[in-house]
Amino acid sequence: MASPRLETYCCPNRDAATQLVMNFQPEVFCGVCIGSASVSLLLTVLQLLPKKGQSLRKMPKASSSSTILLLISVCDILGGLGVIFRSSVWLGFPGFIANISVANGTDVWPSAFCVGSAMWIQLLYSAGFWWLFCYAVDSYLVVRRSAGLSTIVLYHMMAWGLAVLLCVEGVALLYYPSLSSCEKGLEHAIPHYITTYAPLLLVLVVNPILFRRTVSAVASLLKGRQGIYTENERRLGTEIQMRFFKIMLVFIVCWTSNIINESLLFYLEMQPDINEMPLKNIRSAALITWIIMGVLNPMQGFLFTLAFYGWTGWRVDLKWQKREIPWESMSSSTVGENAYPSPVNYQSNIHDSKKISTTDSQQTDEAISMLSEGNTSGDDRLTRSSPIYQGW
Repeated sequence: MASPRLETYCCPNRDAATQLVMNFQPEVFCGVCIGSASVSLLLTVLQLLPKKGQSLRKMPKASSSSTILLLISVCDILGGLGVIFRSSVWLGFPGFIANISVANGTDVWPSAFCVGSAMWIQLLYSAGFWWLFCYAVDSYLVVRRSAGLSTIVLYHMMAWGLAVLLCVEGVALLYYPSLSSCEKGLEHAIPHYITTYAPLLLVLVVNPILFRRTVSAVASLLKGRQGIYTENERRLGTEIQMRFFKIMLVFIVCWTSNIINESLLFYLEMQPDINEMPLKNIRSAALITWIIMGVLNPMQGFLFTLAFYGWTGWRVDLKWQKREIPWESMSSSTVGENAYPSPVNYQSNIHDSKKISTTDSQQTDEAISMLSEGNTSGDDRLTRSSPIYQGW
């Protein structure tokens, strides 16, 4: 699981709230993390592998959406591997773990493992948050026809750059002046928690707004394509809206427990004695949400693939041969059929107008296909109702 408490635990003078959750049934907690991360890792890889009898998911060349979706899954896979490695060492070498952040200790490897594994997990999940934000931005730019191959470079700079910057800055402030003598106090740890949860809160607040505007823009595109809003267009717009809803639902389910847990632990830290009886229910709630985090955080990878592509099946095709999707083959063949020169008695301005109309319609279909990538039924309906398919 991903929590700034992992880095806080590396300090020898850790706060009482961090000590409370990290020392609560560590064997059970590590086992839960290993089990959840392993299941999510296997199912995520299974989801991404090509399947027999199915077409490879292929996006138009001008889109970066498919690359972003893949990078989100990669971040979840690598973050899950970090959870498995950290929990396995914690569970298999209790003597080694007991030396973590011992005051005046001479063995630096336990502390190095503590800091390194915690930063790895935080960095990968934070990068996933930034990529999810980039996906919302890219979806909006696609329907506005402002995205292209060049934008993926900016997304890489923003996602990886901000993730590394915030992670290093937060950990540096937490461990100042050094890991063995990092300062104690809530005020000192707050910058670290802000840098950790800033991208998470950004996705929770901004992504729904961008998704809502994207859905509205899609509706306008579908209406303007033929001047009418048919049942096929309405269904396609609903499917795109449902896809965005599933993405946000997965994100909220997987990370709400982190926000609740952190709020409870901060409340406990502000109390003179967290072991007082009136605080028993709050301590219990903090421990329960701590275990829930160990289950839900690593499962994000698999649940996201379900939201992106749906269930892709068990039959894996390892031949890696290139295949065309029906939408692409139909569109290309139809364009080829309509590529003959117009009769000589056509006026040039009529020909140019018709060509522009066909190009705009094709760009509209491509933009909507990018958003419904992975949705076979949506792409099929788009093809049948497309002006290109109808021979405009």
